[in-house]
Parts: sequence; C-alpha cells; structure tokens
Amino acid sequence: MKLIVGLGNIGREYANTRHNIGFMMLNALSEAWDFSFKEESKFKGDLGVAQIGGEKVFFLKPSTYMNLSGEATDKVVNYYSITEENILVVYDDMDLAIGESRFKKKGSSGGQKGMGNIIECLGTKEIPRLKIGIGKRPPERNGKDYVLSAFSNEEQKAVNEVIKRSIDGVLFFIKEGIEKTMNEKNGK
Repeated sequence: MKLIVGLGNIGREYANTRHNIGFMMLNALSEAWDFSFKEESKFKGDLGVAQIGGEKVFFLKPSTYMNLSGEATDKVVNYYSITEENILVVYDDMDLAIGESRFKKKGSSGGQKGMGNIIECLGTKEIPRLKIGIGKRPPERNGKDYVLSAFSNEEQKAVNEVIKRSIDGVLFFIKEGIEKTMNEKNGK
C-alpha cells in the first residue's frame, strides 16, 4: 500500500496558485490513471484510491489548509497502517526553478509549513517527497503573497510540463521506492 499526498489549499481562490501545485499534481494523476476523489471527513480531506501496477494506492488532498496538512496525513497513515517509506508528499518549493522537480528520501521541511506539519504529526523526517519548483520569490514580495499568487501563462506551460513528466516519476516511486526513483528521475 502506498499513499500519495498532494499539498495545497482548498477553495477556488487558491486553485491555480503556486502553493497548490501538490493538488495540481494529484489532479493530473487522477486524470492519467482514471480515479476520482471523494470527500472523507474522517480523514479531513479528499481521498482517491486506485490499483497501480498491482499495488493499492491512496491519494490524499488534505482539506485542512496547507499549514495543518499533517493532521489529515496522520489520519490516513494510522487508519491504513502505511509506513513512512510508502508515503510520497508532493509540494511546492521556492528553491527550485519553475519546471524543475526533485525527489528526496528525507529531510527537513525547508520552510514549507505543510511539510513541516506532516513531519511534526508523523514524528519523523524520513518521509519521501517530490518537490516541484515554483521559482524564487522576488525580493520585493513577501513569501506568503508569492506562494498565493497565480502562475503567468508562460510559467503555467512549464508547470504543466513538469507535472506531465512527474507522473512517470510517481509511477516509478510506486513500483520501485524512493531510492531507485531518486537515482532514475532526479536531474533528468
């Protein structure tokens, strides 16, 4: 069993913002792999499930807002007894350029509050993740305004491409785990 968690904020006003790239990724996976999401109040989020490569995979979009994403993740992890190495968290990263992505096996949150809350709630930094670049924040903007801003048309094209490429990376993670995925998919 695997769990893919996409981080974002619920609500139409956040739908196409940089901070919602995790939701965008899960929506692309839903379309590519033909599964749908259902609101699950007991998990504090929208949950999808699919058989991928012979493996049961859950897909979670927390409805707790970004900074409390760990609450929803923890509920699904505990209910289905999913181990850390079988979780993949997808989220935005200001240290990566738009169009770049990187799989990591573990680490700190890097200032990403949703990932920080997941680390806190699960009690470990050993959580695989897929970071998708949203570009560096311009010096004249504060971080919150930047992550809640929409992509330009040109940026959105690069985002669509990295999401399209990342579908294959997520499939590779499901089949092979994080070590092989990092070796095979990072820097490509």
